[in-house]
Amino acid sequence: MPFTVVRMNLVDPDATAQSLSARYRAALEMAAYADDRGIDTVQTEEHHGTDNNWLPSPFAFAGAVFGATRRIAVTVSAIIGPLYDPLRLAEDIAVLDLVSGGRLVTVSGIGYRPAEYEQQGVAWGRRGKLQDELLETLLKAWTGEEFTFRGRRVRVTPRPFTEPHPMLLVGGSSRAAANRAARLGLPFFPSAHLPELEAHYNEKLAEYGTEGFCMMPAAETPLLHVSEDPDRTWAEYGEHFLHEARMYASWQSKDIRSAVKSGATTVEELRAEGVYRVVTPEQCAALEADSLVLHPLCGGMPVDEAWRSLHLFCERVLPAL
Repeated sequence: MPFTVVRMNLVDPDATAQSLSARYRAALEMAAYADDRGIDTVQTEEHHGTDNNWLPSPFAFAGAVFGATRRIAVTVSAIIGPLYDPLRLAEDIAVLDLVSGGRLVTVSGIGYRPAEYEQQGVAWGRRGKLQDELLETLLKAWTGEEFTFRGRRVRVTPRPFTEPHPMLLVGGSSRAAANRAARLGLPFFPSAHLPELEAHYNEKLAEYGTEGFCMMPAAETPLLHVSEDPDRTWAEYGEHFLHEARMYASWQSKDIRSAVKSGATTVEELRAEGVYRVVTPEQCAALEADSLVLHPLCGGMPVDEAWRSLHLFCERVLPAL
């Protein structure tokens, strides 16, 4: 059976405080519903200072999801690692790991938007060194033992629930990211289907004498919306998919490699491209994929339509799988 994901980034370009609060509450209700129906993970992420209210605080949201659920995981894919205080992040992840009984998965990348670094007062040119420091600090902190951090002796408590430490992956699409993951013996999460980068990572594991694995997206990893009438859904709600696709594309340089990169400028182009797909329950169940990523609240999608997609996925697709 494919690995099942519900993606939630809480985007809403036309939000008021009241409508955005309702969207967040609906997302938690959807997470609880998905938990009861056996979906594997809620996937979330972070961006800062956007015009469309992209979720900036994934760990706060993860904590709320854990409070509303019993078994589903939350995958934060990805945080912008260099923007975090390493000791505070070690504490926050440890607490979430304890609260959830080990259901948190964190992917740490370095991001690709200099504006986010500027807003947080972090030097863009130091991002690689800061990422190294962050990952090294997390691994030391979660042992519960005293260690040296920036010239002083520190100790982080409590220890996490998960042994030897909470699930932590290194994200990215560069050799530097693969090298970093291999050196630290951490799993590697490429941002796109990059077999040559997986091979490089495996070579570096052997070179460093460490162990790890690569969790790579498939060659095609579409974001899905389930509908009994895809033509109607594209006609009525296609602008929501296009909004997210165009904003995401506007942040990415030509060198950025992403599993969900789109070049579409119209709804028609987006539909033909296949990065975002609206499928019937039967079409969804027939997809030959290792993972199915449902994106019910995409681009400010009305909550009622998001629920329709999630209900169809859980009530018609999952039983067929």
